[in-house]
Amino acid sequence: MTTDRATGPSGSGDAPVGRDAVVSAVLTHAAELFAERGPAATSIRDIAERAGVNHGLVFRHFGAKDQLVARVLENLASESLAALDRSVPGDRSPLDDALRLHLTVLARSILDGYPVALLQRDFPVISRLIERARPVHASDRDASLAVAHVAALSLGWQLFGPFLRGAAGLGEMTEAELQGDIDSVAARLLLSGRDDSHPSADPPGRADPPGRADPPPRD
Repeated sequence: MTTDRATGPSGSGDAPVGRDAVVSAVLTHAAELFAERGPAATSIRDIAERAGVNHGLVFRHFGAKDQLVARVLENLASESLAALDRSVPGDRSPLDDALRLHLTVLARSILDGYPVALLQRDFPVISRLIERARPVHASDRDASLAVAHVAALSLGWQLFGPFLRGAAGLGEMTEAELQGDIDSVAARLLLSGRDDSHPSADPPGRADPPGRADPPPRD
């Protein structure tokens, strides 16, 4: 019979004991492995070995692989939300660490074909950002679109950062400089109303050519 007394990978006696400790260890080490290699290339046995628990306990507490991926994503979302709520202007390190891991696992899960939008029951970070954006946008839809654009920007850099650096000739920028610029663009998307970001002037090249002015009104 499998018990909650786990056996560490080296028999050191440091393995987590009890349901809460086992669940916490599995979620932590599963997130690390998913970030390193993606969930598709990570087995339940890999996670159990890294966490120092019997692999049967992973199945007992989490079920199938899809369910474990969902729990990891939900746990990372909760940690990102807590970091977001604790953050103050100028102090981004706790948020950066939590959000970077969250985005990495999210990106790798999407690339591996996991239906993330169906696996997660709620999306607290997105919901909180929509709350913050709502007062400066004309409608709930505009606020939601702004947050979706910010998420797309962040995920895009997470997924394709090396390619984008090379293709756009940004290889000499430091990580801090690049992240600062990404943050600035994200802030404009999130906190600027659509009227500010979409001027009403005609697009470039659409001005009337000489001799094509509107005719004077007729009597």
